[in-house]
Amino acid sequence: MEGGTIRLRPVLMTALVASLGFIPMILATSAGAEVQRPLATVVIGRLATSTLLTPFVLPRLYRWLEDHRQEVGSEVIRMRGKRTASCALIHRTGT
Repeated sequence: MEGGTIRLRPVLMTALVASLGFIPMILATSAGAEVQRPLATVVIGRLATSTLLTPFVLPRLYRWLEDHRQEVGSEVIRMRGKRTASCALIHRTGT
């Protein structure tokens, strides 16, 4: 959680500057504006979404993964064992 608060300002500044750079594309009325406007809208929307995800969702996801690492790790090892056994069986039978 602490990492989210430390990185909040740089993430917000980067997203804000990038979004402000696309404002002329949104306001354009010249030739080609019909292509530029939707592109700028999508890029700004994506920047806003990723800016919200970075400080709020990712730290919680990391914490959840850390809490469940033992469970997930044992499940992956169990799945690898099954895959290895089935590959050996296929190799032996030639099918």
